[in-house]
Amino acid sequence: VQLQASGGGLVQAGGSLRLSCAASGHTFSRGVMGWFRQAPGKEREFVAVRRWSFGSTIYADSVKGRFTLSRDNAKNTVYLQMNNLGPEDTAAYYCAADHANLIQSSLRRAQEYDYWGQGTQVTVSS
Repeated sequence: VQLQASGGGLVQAGGSLRLSCAASGHTFSRGVMGWFRQAPGKEREFVAVRRWSFGSTIYADSVKGRFTLSRDNAKNTVYLQMNNLGPEDTAAYYCAADHANLIQSSLRRAQEYDYWGQGTQVTVSS
């Protein structure tokens, strides 16, 4: 399974970006797929995840109402639409996936995910 992330860039505060994560080698009709981010000197942080079997999406409080995770089944790709970006959103963003239907308490833990894409850098200037 390979995950290919793209869409990062430099944007001014208040702007928007859309990240993409294309999966190959497996169709995630079950399990979970989502996004984490990591700023320099900080631990990898949960952003959002979609639980396919439950049909639910969970967001970190810091991005709720600003970020939206969606999926294109035909392209086996998930997207992270990021609006009203602020300097605090500056980080490398990683898509992650796992075949398991992770329980609620595990969804926000990076170590629970088996598959990772390369990071795509998002930089928000003030």
